[in-house]
Amino acid sequence: MKLEIHPDIILKYDVAGPRYTSYPPVPNFDSSFTQKDYTNYLISDQVSKTISLYFHFPFCKTLCYYCGCNTVITNNYEIIQRYIDYLKKEIRLILKYLPKDIQVGQLHWGGGTPNFLNNSQIKEIYLFIKNHFSFKENAEISIELDPRTTQKEQLDLIKEIGFNRISFGVQDLNDEVQKAVNRIQPVDLIESIYYHAKSLNFHSINMDFIYGLPYQNTHSYQFNLKKILEWKPDRLAFFSYAHVPWIKKHQTLINTETLPNNLEKIHIFKNIVETLTDNHYVYIGLDHFAKPEDELSKALHEKKLHRNFQGYTVLKDMDVIAFGITGISQYSKLYARNKKGLKEYREDIDHQNIPLHDGYKMTYDDLIRKEVINQIMCNLYLDFKYIEEKFNIDFHEYFDQELKNLKSMEEDELISIDSNSIKIEPNGRPLIRNVAMAFDIFLRKNQSHRPVYSRTI
Repeated sequence: MKLEIHPDIILKYDVAGPRYTSYPPVPNFDSSFTQKDYTNYLISDQVSKTISLYFHFPFCKTLCYYCGCNTVITNNYEIIQRYIDYLKKEIRLILKYLPKDIQVGQLHWGGGTPNFLNNSQIKEIYLFIKNHFSFKENAEISIELDPRTTQKEQLDLIKEIGFNRISFGVQDLNDEVQKAVNRIQPVDLIESIYYHAKSLNFHSINMDFIYGLPYQNTHSYQFNLKKILEWKPDRLAFFSYAHVPWIKKHQTLINTETLPNNLEKIHIFKNIVETLTDNHYVYIGLDHFAKPEDELSKALHEKKLHRNFQGYTVLKDMDVIAFGITGISQYSKLYARNKKGLKEYREDIDHQNIPLHDGYKMTYDDLIRKEVINQIMCNLYLDFKYIEEKFNIDFHEYFDQELKNLKSMEEDELISIDSNSIKIEPNGRPLIRNVAMAFDIFLRKNQSHRPVYSRTI
């Protein structure tokens, strides 16, 4: 069955819902989750032997009006240096509770703008991390880059010290769009930095784009797609802009009259999917694409994809330990989120406390639903027998209501359901969040959380 996106069907299911980088989703985390809950888990020998490390660098030089990330706008490098000093303290603090035999299989720097750090600071904190953790020989080591602040000598340094994957936050190449969202980055600048990165032979280069921004339409977005097909990055992500000014106050700086309406936004996404798949990119699902030879594409074909807060990955059974403000650690049975503000973060660490904001201890039902949702989001397929054997349940009995709730999507030929499985049909790939939402007990219990999520398209 060939992928054919029908805007009227997409519009029917275009509602607010989680992205399922975690289950339960973050709005369900509990502020009663304590330091003792967290440290008891860390010392209970439940942490995976191979781990993923995430470091959040919140700093940016200017504010992008669309931004939904946790950022600190500053040009003061003393503040940044102080943050690095506290990251070191946090590392030492967490290591007191971790097993000595763990190894790092994945390291990711996100933000904000990690490369807003100067070269000396990048090298300083990177070497500190490497000196305090044991890394597997083939570890994935990645960093998010803002092309506006990326210098060629900085790319040279990043490659030299050990980063093997990079991701450029491009967002949009159109001048009018860039002005409307306060992110000016000439195409020539991005192109120059990108081709220099290619010459350094990173294992993988990703580019992030956003659709649904001011002044975007199907015609203007063609320029983005034209340049993408020229550049041929290994991976691509197209994130749906979530206009939530009641959560992110700075989004009020965007004139809502310049935003594409829902139908136009769907047509933009339809054009993205059709253009890329016609040009040999594999549609991984949700909003990600990769070249056929990329390991994500191979893992999708083999039904071996996985997902965490950093997105899709081929690495399995790996707990994520996060450092820095708002970082979310992700274990097999537990989530722990760091403090949101710099002041509170520093105060906790000064008192030798993990800078914990909130967290969540998973129930057995959570674990079942998490696995179901991960299979849907990652592999576009759910084997009932696999779930039954893993959790000792009768799938049809346990999820009787959920299967009934999916009938509409089955009738619209977005999914196929038989006695043994659920299969996401090609036309259903843009709506895998909607399929997963049918198994989300928290959405059923608490509809008030819906407004905090972005729309599914």
